[in-house]
Amino acid sequence: MSEPARPGPAPTGRTATGRTPSARMPSGRTPSEARQTERSIAIVDANNFYVSCERVFDPSLEGRPVVVLSNNDGCVIARSQEAKALNVDMAAPWHSIAPIAAMQGVVAVSSNYELYGDMSARSAEILSRYTSEQEVYSIDESFIELTGTLDETIAQAREIRRAMRKLIGLPVSIGIAPTKTLAKLANRGSKQNPALGGVCHLGSYAPTQQTAILASVDVGDVWGIGRRTAKKLAPLGVHTAADLRDADAALVRKRFGVVQARVVHELRGVDCLPIEQVQPEREQIYHSRSFAVPITTVTELEEVLSVYTQRAAARLRKQGSLTRLMRCFAATSPFSDTAGHTNHSVSVAFPEPTDDATTLYRAAIAALGPQLEPDKRYVRAGVTLMELTPRDEHASLDVFDEAAAAPPAYGAVIDRIAGKFGEDTLGLGVAGLRHRRGWSMKRDMVSPRATTHWDELATVKAT
Repeated sequence: MSEPARPGPAPTGRTATGRTPSARMPSGRTPSEARQTERSIAIVDANNFYVSCERVFDPSLEGRPVVVLSNNDGCVIARSQEAKALNVDMAAPWHSIAPIAAMQGVVAVSSNYELYGDMSARSAEILSRYTSEQEVYSIDESFIELTGTLDETIAQAREIRRAMRKLIGLPVSIGIAPTKTLAKLANRGSKQNPALGGVCHLGSYAPTQQTAILASVDVGDVWGIGRRTAKKLAPLGVHTAADLRDADAALVRKRFGVVQARVVHELRGVDCLPIEQVQPEREQIYHSRSFAVPITTVTELEEVLSVYTQRAAARLRKQGSLTRLMRCFAATSPFSDTAGHTNHSVSVAFPEPTDDATTLYRAAIAALGPQLEPDKRYVRAGVTLMELTPRDEHASLDVFDEAAAAPPAYGAVIDRIAGKFGEDTLGLGVAGLRHRRGWSMKRDMVSPRATTHWDELATVKAT
């Protein structure tokens, strides 16, 4: 995305109608129109978020090729610009590229989700100071509403970039437009063109320039479309974002549904996707991990289920929900199990919705335990909580039935302690043990949790 066109010489003479033409801005507006206060939607996107979080507390990583690895240090899930320039592929297995990466000077770090989550929360708090309308879209992106003239809105965005860099050290790019979909496209330009200084306001471009910008974007790269739908749009002559904007919205809705029809209107500048200030509740809560080393005993698998059900229950309580149905599984590797791949999966329904970790754990052991085989090498297990209902919408019908009485509120107590001292500090049964378990997720190159643990705070040295 190029810079907006610069104003040319002042127009002289008269138009064919005999009227003196009014001065126009680079965007095609008159000066009076440019001074009008407008509502815009901005998306604030942290650049290479995982890598940037690592660099905040390890400045030696600046300017170096850095990759962040997935669970058990398996695959590349994030890359710095320097690593991208070396053609390090996303999802590349680390064990296969490590020797070459080392020769190229690539630095690998284990994923530190606790650090990333806390940095995300801090960035959302900073953004809340600049707007009353905010939607945290993902761990590294937020939609916000900005109000003002074109110049005022751009100035606000630049101030946000300075604040994010100064207060928490994160570089961000900001795209601004009348709709979420157009803001996402503008954000692409803010990253692709260094001359824009990390801020791209689509209103800075004349209508003909905006059409050219949309014509340069493949329709599969439009937010809400994707590659699969793009293939189905091709027979209709829709290949670019501009083609989709100019398509028959009624036909798109008939063939692809209301969601894609909204994208058409959004590309035309019609706001169809309001900012959601309250995040929707999850319909399912899923907790699963691969093990650092295979598990071969039923006792170890019971320990896994104890930890996983309690962490899933903590998320359930945080959301304010109860679950009616749980599914849990344990599986061997389909590649290395010489005795044949095994995947045990069971579902458990609860007579009354619950968020009690003990109830979930006992149900998981009772249902899955008899199926576990001690001679198998299990490499993965997981718990899924389904059919979620809001806690405040459920009440026992018989207040005199002691069996129906609410379980002790130790879950909330554990949540508060875990939030202050870490999730491994306290738990029920073996889930409360602080020692590192042999099956725990492998993270040999993990950085300190510098913002959430006192004993891992960054050390500052004066020279």
